[in-house]
Amino acid sequence: MRERLTSTARKFQRDILLYRMVLGDSRTPWPARVFLGAAVMYALSPIDIIPDFIPIIGHLDDLIIVPALVIIALKMIPNHIIDEHRRKLESGQESSAARTD
Repeated sequence: MRERLTSTARKFQRDILLYRMVLGDSRTPWPARVFLGAAVMYALSPIDIIPDFIPIIGHLDDLIIVPALVIIALKMIPNHIIDEHRRKLESGQESSAARTD
């Protein structure tokens, strides 16, 4: 169980870094930047459509809206841009790409 959680956390970290790299790429279309930015802002914002203090339903909006925004954004980004940044992450070049921000 612990290994599974660790693996999921690492994947989440890697995906966040990938989104950051894609956002920083000038070839990324601006609508995709808006959707990715909105996903990040909504995830971090204390203001929700349905307040989190409402049991179960309050967290469902986070589990639906944020992934939906990310999926929409990723569909707008050409595959070769995402693949290029994934290869950079796998080869260990993410630190130099992340520092360009």
